[in-house]
This record gives sequence, C-alpha cells and structure tokens, in this order.
Amino acid sequence: MTYDSQNPFARILRGELPSIRLYEDELTVAIMDIMPQAEGHVLILPKEGAVEIMELSDESAAACIRTARRLATAVKAALQPPGIMIAQFNGRAAGQTVPHVHFHVVPRHQAEALKPHSAVPADPERLRAVADRIIAALPD
Repeated sequence: MTYDSQNPFARILRGELPSIRLYEDELTVAIMDIMPQAEGHVLILPKEGAVEIMELSDESAAACIRTARRLATAVKAALQPPGIMIAQFNGRAAGQTVPHVHFHVVPRHQAEALKPHSAVPADPERLRAVADRIIAALPD
C-alpha cells in the first residue's frame, strides 16, 4: 500500500485536523483517540510517514516504543487501571483503520469490555478532562 499524505493522522501531524495532544518530541506525537475503546485510550504517531511498521525507520520505531512506554506510565498513574494494553496493527486484515503507523495505549479493567474500534466518538469535554489528568501524570 502506498503512503497517502492526506490520511487523517498525517493531517493531524501537520495541524490540518484538530487533536488533543498529550505529548510531542522530535519524532513522535501522542494524542487522545477520539473514538476510544476505553477511557484514556491514547494513540502514538510517528512523525515519519509510513503505512506499516516494516516501512518505518529504526529510529522512528524506537521513538514510538519510548513514547508508548512514557504514555503508558502516565495513563497508569492518572487512571489507575489494573492493566495497560499496547497494540499496533499492520494492514486491514490485522485491524488497521488509518494507513499511518500508530500505536494504541489502552487502559484495561478486568470485567470491562472494549468498545468497538473506531466506532463511537467520545464527548470532547470528557476527552479533554481525561487528557489533562494524563498530561499531569507524564514522567519528567
């Protein structure tokens, strides 16, 4: 699949679409998922354009893992879930819905089912409130 620079995540990275940013460094951006599977669902986006992880440079791939770990730490501290799921999908058959590499950081609770992937938009005010808690818990 060829990389489409007009995909939603590329447009978010360029500031053409809104997002709730939690963290940014030289190589990555972390945002709130606007259709979360669980409260506190975060997405990690590399700034490098690639559809699948196999196309991503080693430097960007490593940066994504560092950022995912940083955000997982903040989500755990802010929301106190008993578990954290970190996921990354490659290709439609694997569940990838946006053709730009991204990682999911999803808080998990034992008896709580995940909402359908990319299906139910969250209340923007609630997203912002959760984002503020996660930002406050980011490690130095």
